[in-house]
Amino acid sequence: MNIAIILAGGTGNRIDAGIPKQFVMVNDKNLIEYSVETFQQCPLIDEICIVMKEEFIPTMQTIIDQNKLSKVKHIIAGGKERADSSIAALKIYTADNDILLFHDAARPLLTPDIICACIDALQHCNAAGTATPTTDTIWQATDGQIASIPSRTTLWNAQTPQAFRRKTIAAAYKMAVEDPLFQPTDDCSVVHRYLPQEPICIVKGNERNIKITYRKDLTLMRQLLNEE
Repeated sequence: MNIAIILAGGTGNRIDAGIPKQFVMVNDKNLIEYSVETFQQCPLIDEICIVMKEEFIPTMQTIIDQNKLSKVKHIIAGGKERADSSIAALKIYTADNDILLFHDAARPLLTPDIICACIDALQHCNAAGTATPTTDTIWQATDGQIASIPSRTTLWNAQTPQAFRRKTIAAAYKMAVEDPLFQPTDDCSVVHRYLPQEPICIVKGNERNIKITYRKDLTLMRQLLNEE
């Protein structure tokens, strides 16, 4: 099966909305509804699992029921860190050949073509990540001084979804949890660190696939929706 794992454990403190940011209303929809609906409408997606803090599961279930989002089969409790939420989803799905697409609920404007491209990429590899080419010059710094300036032709800005054969991402996390220095920020970094021999394909994303971190990002999201 092709399964979308939507990670929605954030608190939204930097938005200062008083509620988790996935429940902030944007044009009469909760933020999380946008990505769930996109996966729901994608014909290649068989099932959706949402991972969030346990106390908000009933609220999420109400949203799912009201909008008849039939592909959502599980709403489960995550953990303290992002990686804990990914691991919680891996306990639900155990078939090695399942394709799991991990997506941040904070990226509400993903498009169906990105989803399809991620699934298609796994015909050639066991791991794939969405990204856009970096347009800014990036400085690597040490002690407040420039240490190196990598060529931006080799640099990409990571996005989600990130897609994996279940067997691959599960093997990487099995090693990761035994590492006391384990501090991943995304799922591709887990595969890259613990399965360095495993190629990770890049799927080209787009600038519309923004991450909602600050209140100004909500304004940008509304602008993008209004342009449509």
